[in-house]
Amino acid sequence: MSPRDRAETLAYRAGWSLVQRLPARAAYGVFDKVAERMHRRGGRSVEQLRSNYARVRPELSASELDALVLAGLKSYLRYWCDAFRLPRQTPQTLDRGIRLTGYDAEARAIVECGEPLVLFLGHLGNWDHCGAWATHFFAPVTTVAERLKPEAVFDAFVAFRESLGMRILPLTGGPDVYPQLREAISRGGFVPLLSDRDLTSRGVAVTLCGHPARAAVGPARLALETGAALFPLAVTYERVPGSVEHRVVARFGARVVPPVDGSAAEKVRRMTQQCVDDLGETIREHTEDWHMMQRVFTGDAAR
Repeated sequence: MSPRDRAETLAYRAGWSLVQRLPARAAYGVFDKVAERMHRRGGRSVEQLRSNYARVRPELSASELDALVLAGLKSYLRYWCDAFRLPRQTPQTLDRGIRLTGYDAEARAIVECGEPLVLFLGHLGNWDHCGAWATHFFAPVTTVAERLKPEAVFDAFVAFRESLGMRILPLTGGPDVYPQLREAISRGGFVPLLSDRDLTSRGVAVTLCGHPARAAVGPARLALETGAALFPLAVTYERVPGSVEHRVVARFGARVVPPVDGSAAEKVRRMTQQCVDDLGETIREHTEDWHMMQRVFTGDAAR
């Protein structure tokens, strides 16, 4: 491990430990200040967030867009504060911290029958809270995680998520994840996958909020090949009524049914586009909760 990686690992672990010990108001206040500092300093990630927000909210003035970027950074840092504080959560507090909407009853009926379920998620809200909640109140989670650097930080996050009951498959650096996902589905598994970005040659061309983008084919391909039910899931934050606290809102979109006509590739594309269309509505309505600080639109120049 390089000196820089060692320092970053120690900083993550120290921060993780400290944030768990702070009172909630103090912890979230610190992360708000970090978001404000990020906003003032700018940088590549902040400017990419601004570019992405400008594409999905073209009606905003420069000052309105700037305010939205700050709100987005605060939402993003709230996600990280939530993640660091998850070990303090009990099943009861996890349940109080989430509200399900949309087609959740249909999705629940599927898993209660022992049938497999695949979710198409975006980088929206707090998906870790949803995963932790699901292990207690919905179904055990099998999902994929991109590797972080330094490696020790990634390993710590994987170990933490697995301690909550989730099964985490590394996207790279291990066995091919697709056969493992198929195997989980064959046992009636619950497989939520972050899929609103894939600029590799494996991604499928879609239109997101009126702009060309590429999304991951995994959810649609798994559903098409295995018969698993596929739903888009949009996760956002909302203020708890009568409180200064926030909770997670998980909105299940309508079930995506494979088309009757077309090749397998065309069916996957159309199913993926349907998921993207559903998430696009939420991205427009709750743009600040879309934590997309990477390039997602194919029209953007590589940075």
